[in-house]
Amino acid sequence: MSAGPNGGDVEGSVEGGSGSGPLRETAVGGYLEPIRAAGALLWREGPGGTEIVLVRRPDRGDWSLPKGKLKSREHPVTGAVREVVEETGLVPVLGRRLPPQRYLKDGWPKQVEWWAATTADPAAGIDYPPNAEVDLVEWVPVDRARERLTYDHDVRVVDNFLAGPATTFPVILLRHLSAGDKGAWTDDDILRPLDGTGRADALALPRVLSAYGRPRVVTSAAARCTESLLPYTVEYDVPTRTERAFTVHTPSDGPSGGSPYGVEEAREAFARVLAEGRPTVVCTHGELVPQLMAEALTRLDAPFSQQLGLRKGSFWVVHVTAEGGGLAAVERHAVRA
Repeated sequence: MSAGPNGGDVEGSVEGGSGSGPLRETAVGGYLEPIRAAGALLWREGPGGTEIVLVRRPDRGDWSLPKGKLKSREHPVTGAVREVVEETGLVPVLGRRLPPQRYLKDGWPKQVEWWAATTADPAAGIDYPPNAEVDLVEWVPVDRARERLTYDHDVRVVDNFLAGPATTFPVILLRHLSAGDKGAWTDDDILRPLDGTGRADALALPRVLSAYGRPRVVTSAAARCTESLLPYTVEYDVPTRTERAFTVHTPSDGPSGGSPYGVEEAREAFARVLAEGRPTVVCTHGELVPQLMAEALTRLDAPFSQQLGLRKGSFWVVHVTAEGGGLAAVERHAVRA
């Protein structure tokens, strides 16, 4: 196995799903399920410029970014937060998504999901007791950090971070959670509630959404949308309002000539959310999700060609640059991994 300029193993390493070498050959010849991991590049502005957090692992004597293996069925978003807390004592607020890193770990494929992240109090010091897993945690100027990092795949994470905007805000577009069979519901459809699966997923949602900094809520007035976010709004007491334009009504109550929803009204309302520049989660319906995402990508001058719809209980995260309002990154998840 060869070593890169920082001494890290690079055999079979690939970035963003491309590349060659043993990892690719393994996938073609007989796919091996990769080790799933997640982490975050914690950054702040220090006296001399940008600083990032590095951790030292005593068993190997190496320096790396905080990351670790996901538990069975653990969501990568919450897993990234958990690993950073466990390895640094700092609670991250996830920013823009960074490209995943794929490489061989002891001969087995490993994929690490990455985010840029800040902390709730960037000026706070590190108070982390040494242990068998991590014995030293430091804020390090980014140039020195690149030199200190042991592994090339961690250096690539730093380079990916430096190649884009540091300060961003998330706008999360959630399709409401499972709400039973629409055809079997005999009352006004705006009153249709979550079913058992939807209620269970609603209880899992707060930990996922709070990873992005406890964004405010703007939601459709439909019961299945407000109920999707109710546990989150109660747990974190975030500002919440309903938006008629994001609501799919019964046809007789619709906002546009008897139609159950108005596309232009919805797109204009979403454009206003983007322009306000605040972390926000918008909960709406499957009929409107592609239109709202198209509005976001068009407003942010980002080309797109893929399908923009979502399954129930899935969400887009649009990371918008704080200065200039451009698109920094996009990610898509289900509420449950």
